[in-house]
Amino acid sequence: MKVLVTGGAGFIGSHLVHRFVEAGHNVVVVDNLSAGKQKNIHPKARFYKVDITGSGLRRVFEKEKPEVVSHHAAQAGVRQSIEDPLFDARVNILGTINLLQECIVANVRQIIFASSGGAIYRESKTAPPSERGVVKPLSAYGIGKFSSDLYLRYFWHIYRLNYVSFRYANVYGPRQDPSGEAGVVAIFAEKLLQGKSPVINGTGKQTRDFVYIDDVVEANYQAFHAKARGIFNVGTGKETSINQIFRHTAGCIDSMIKPSFGPAKQGEVMRSVLDASRIRRTLSWKPKVSIKEGLRRTVDSFKAERTR
Repeated sequence: MKVLVTGGAGFIGSHLVHRFVEAGHNVVVVDNLSAGKQKNIHPKARFYKVDITGSGLRRVFEKEKPEVVSHHAAQAGVRQSIEDPLFDARVNILGTINLLQECIVANVRQIIFASSGGAIYRESKTAPPSERGVVKPLSAYGIGKFSSDLYLRYFWHIYRLNYVSFRYANVYGPRQDPSGEAGVVAIFAEKLLQGKSPVINGTGKQTRDFVYIDDVVEANYQAFHAKARGIFNVGTGKETSINQIFRHTAGCIDSMIKPSFGPAKQGEVMRSVLDASRIRRTLSWKPKVSIKEGLRRTVDSFKAERTR
């Protein structure tokens, strides 16, 4: 089957590309390389340096005629979305609409979308939110992801374009960019390996639901084969504080370096964890990699990258 992956040079997208290629599928990558790295792309995948907001996307669809689209291209920074909401909307909302329109013209049978659980739901004081949880994004990034979810539903109702939207928890693992704002595990690992003290924004007591990249890839692959439709939370249902992440990461490196603390991020919630029971019921998916094992694998990959 032919699969087109937008953002296929990025963190999550490149792992998906590798999974699809190794499973024998014909894979096409669309990425403008604004954040992704060409070295991440599997050599057997065909690569087009194209922006999802531009007219060049039409030529890719006309030439390749994909059957399934995995949409992971995005402006991925919460802080950047607050500073420049117009740019965020241009990429994350208008870019998604542009892609959806090309899917209709090319008769794509399914689109799988990377949404966000951490940025969409209202901060829960009790139980983790399910897909029916109260939506209350605090950033332009969250608004953009939720808007895209609504457009996916619209294109299903009007054009019968089947869709799966994954509202990810905090995804981490190899190839995550330590220079970005979202990858706290990558940032900690890189700083500690450099012998530097990482900065923790706020008290570090804020909690997140950390899910390892291999588990996220498996969720996507199962959706690729299943006849599922709709929105699914992808997370572990377990909370880990930023301070705990630092201690575990430092332990993997045998580092005695202490963190420094800075001001809390604007628009950041104190608690973010997801109820992923729907994806367990529908796709028989559950996370397999523990936080300690995932951190060990991630640190090992950063160590290996430094020796190349």
